[in-house]
Amino acid sequence: MPGPSEKPETTETRGANGVTRREFLELSLATAVVAGASGQVSWAAEAKGGIPYRTLGHTAEKVSMVGLGGAHIGQQSDEQESIRIIRTALDQGINFLDNCWDYNDGKSEVRMGKALRDGYRQKAFLMTKIDGRSKKGAAQQLDESLKRLQTDHIDLLQFHEVIRMEDPDRIFAPGGALEAVLEAKQAGKLRYIGFTGHKSPDIHLKMLSTAKAHQFQFDTVQMPLNVMDAHYQSFEKKVLPVAIEQQIGVLGMKSMGDKIILDSKAVSPVECLHYAMNLPTSVVITGCDSLQILDQALNAARTFQPMSSQQVAALLAKTDPVAQNGKYELYKTSHHFDSTVKHPEWLA
Repeated sequence: MPGPSEKPETTETRGANGVTRREFLELSLATAVVAGASGQVSWAAEAKGGIPYRTLGHTAEKVSMVGLGGAHIGQQSDEQESIRIIRTALDQGINFLDNCWDYNDGKSEVRMGKALRDGYRQKAFLMTKIDGRSKKGAAQQLDESLKRLQTDHIDLLQFHEVIRMEDPDRIFAPGGALEAVLEAKQAGKLRYIGFTGHKSPDIHLKMLSTAKAHQFQFDTVQMPLNVMDAHYQSFEKKVLPVAIEQQIGVLGMKSMGDKIILDSKAVSPVECLHYAMNLPTSVVITGCDSLQILDQALNAARTFQPMSSQQVAALLAKTDPVAQNGKYELYKTSHHFDSTVKHPEWLA
């Protein structure tokens, strides 16, 4: 799908978010068109436990439409409850597990490793992320993740927090992190490679163009996709069409902005999840720190139906008045979610 074209300046009145009514309606239609395309391409014909499965980009992997986030697993006060959440998710049809080397000082990976004992590893498509930008740092973090997760391989390894314009060049440079990841893949320590970030769609596009310049294709890309993003510095408008064109598996995250979007009172949790599921995402990752929140995610996946253009437009109309300037998208507008800004040593 071609990327969005530049629009000429008009004399039409612009709203507080800099979008005219005509542009807003075009965005609503574009969203519906992308969602419709995904209905032809990504909607899987199979389900497990009532959870629809989709194809992960150009790979042949089938992954659950909703994925279990790793950050909240380590934030749960009771380790046994964390393990219960992970195993219940796998038993109920979710197979995509998200994690990261730096989540909760490694606690999230340790708990997930314990949960994956007793045959549960075979049920999971396991993803984790690393922060290291150098070959040495990336290799060390990957090996630590493998030990914590108690596995001999990661199904998907992603470069975490690509949030600076210089990050792509550092990762692809001689002696950079990509060299370590490719060697690890050759050694059987991982199967697929992707990247994630939440700061700016332009940085994502830089990562994709840098990969293309090095004749490398990512298997996945993870980005914020939600009812607020569509109005402000939008990954959906700028990055999603490029990822689909390149047949890269799209991992949606921050469907509720770590609950901050819910503070707007404009949308419900299920509406947030359904909006992200309606896009051509392979997986929508959501954090679950209790069995109750896990049930919410499971029910959202089981009840999802492709949305009409009118339904998409209605959700965007509800969020338009409160989406100005990224007020509810702190991951774009502040350092609140930037763990590697707080710990630059993790990039070593």
